[in-house]
Amino acid sequence: MHKSRLGDLVIDCEGGDIDEHAAFWSRALGRTLEAEPKNPRYRRLFGKDGDIGILLQAVEHPSRVHLDIETDDPEAEVDRLENLGAKVFKRFPSWVVME
Repeated sequence: MHKSRLGDLVIDCEGGDIDEHAAFWSRALGRTLEAEPKNPRYRRLFGKDGDIGILLQAVEHPSRVHLDIETDDPEAEVDRLENLGAKVFKRFPSWVVME
């Protein structure tokens, strides 16, 4: 059987400066802020050890919150979630958006 786990809670931030969004959310949630070095569209908020990861993402669509689920077998995980009632919204090369 494949493995999956909750990765990050992702806050999509539409428009404006991602650093302003990040400053707000770090204060609102009592977390420290760190730039995500791999991509300037992202900022990571750090809490205490064991806290869920929170990632901020600059986006062009309306702001929303979503969960990233990490898995070693994406197709099996999509099948599992569909069997639970989720629907595929859009497929990308490295991930699948479901609702």
